[in-house]
Amino acid sequence: MNDWQRKSPLDWEMYVNKLVKVNAIEKHEYEGWVLTVDPVSASIVLATFLEDETVSISVVLGHAVQEIKVLQEGDDEMKQRLSCIFAPEESKAYNPEELEKRKNDLKTWLETNHIPVTEQGESGRTLCVAGVLTIDPPYGPEECSSSNEIILSRVQGLIQGYLEKQQ
Repeated sequence: MNDWQRKSPLDWEMYVNKLVKVNAIEKHEYEGWVLTVDPVSASIVLATFLEDETVSISVVLGHAVQEIKVLQEGDDEMKQRLSCIFAPEESKAYNPEELEKRKNDLKTWLETNHIPVTEQGESGRTLCVAGVLTIDPPYGPEECSSSNEIILSRVQGLIQGYLEKQQ
C-alpha cells in the first residue's frame, strides 16, 4: 500500500476541484482537474477540457499513484463546470429558479389531484410521492424512481400528461 492509499477521504477531498499533476508508476504522468477520489480504491478521476469544449475523463488507479502535486486552485466558474460534467442534459437547460418553479408547480398539481407529496433531501429538491416514489430535478417522467413498477408507471403517465398540458 502506497502513501496515497493510506490517506483518508478527508485528505483526498482537499484535491477535489483542483488542477493536479499525478506521477504514477512506470513514469506515467497525468494532468487534469480532480472530479473525485474513490474512497475504496483511492483511484483519482481527472477531467481535462479539450480545445473543442469536450471533456476527457481519465482514471488513475490508486495503487499506481506515486506523487500528486496541485498546480492550480479551482475558481467558482471551474467548480461549476466540473459539477455539470455528469449532469443530465435536461437539467442543464434550467437555472435554479426555473427548477424551483417546476418543482413547486408539479407539487401543487399533485396535491390538487389528492396525491400525497412531500419534499425531501437536504435542499428539498426531491419530491416524494406517497412515500414510495421519488422525483428528482428537472421533474419529468424520466426522473421518477420507485421499486413498485405499477406506481412508477402510473405516476410517470400522470406527469407526462401534466407536462403535455403545460406546453
